[in-house]
Amino acid sequence: MKKTDEIKNIGKWGRLHYDYLYNNKRTVINAMRMKGTLQAYLIYFDRDVEETFDRLVKQTAEVENVTEQLKSTDQMEWLCRMNNIRNRVEEFVLNEFVYQ
Repeated sequence: MKKTDEIKNIGKWGRLHYDYLYNNKRTVINAMRMKGTLQAYLIYFDRDVEETFDRLVKQTAEVENVTEQLKSTDQMEWLCRMNNIRNRVEEFVLNEFVYQ
């Protein structure tokens, strides 16, 4: 079975986690393959991490006062700050969820 055959219809986080498992914990993938749970695990993982990512971006933006009002008054500042928030949250999610 090709590596890409197992991860069809999986989002970004599920693919990244699969790649990590494939390269570092091959026995985990083999056990899930034998049980037939790999696809379902990756779908659930991707959905769960995507929800966590979105929630953390929203919460961080609120804490740092990056609001719709800022967006309407200074779009470039809003964009810079949101990109910064998204990058920080992505780094956190990668380290805490994907590469575990």
